[in-house]
Amino acid sequence: MKDFSGTPGTVLGLVLRISQFIFAAGSIASMATTTSFFNLTAFCYLIASMGLQIIWSFVLALMDLYALVRKKVLLNPVLISLFVVGDWVTATLSLAAASASAGITVLYFHDLGHCHFGEECQKYQISVAFAFLSWISTSISSLIMLWLLAAGKGITVELYSEI
Repeated sequence: MKDFSGTPGTVLGLVLRISQFIFAAGSIASMATTTSFFNLTAFCYLIASMGLQIIWSFVLALMDLYALVRKKVLLNPVLISLFVVGDWVTATLSLAAASASAGITVLYFHDLGHCHFGEECQKYQISVAFAFLSWISTSISSLIMLWLLAAGKGITVELYSEI
């Protein structure tokens, strides 16, 4: 069980957390470089949601990095439960924010033809794309955590037998 890909303290778990962090940061950076994102509530919600995603992913990436350095897999049942709740909350918020922002982007900038900003429209679209990529990596992580919790495989901190 300790070799299951994506569990906390494994290389894939760290890669998932880093990808969540990078995509969320890219979404915020792309949206924040525009001059009028604050005029639309969905875009402000996207910034807030991706900010929460950055904090959550960064803290868990640090935990994964610590576990990798110490050669431990974090399979404590309480810790896994916390990861499940946190991942599902951030995944739900990320999906809602990305979907709302995508809807506004399509409505205002494609259907109504109100995109007079040129480059800003592309930044909005890039921001939404990064938000969806962040959500995909978060949902993968949350499904892994849910499977670990449902399988009841959470045990105390366990040492690698190899390496």
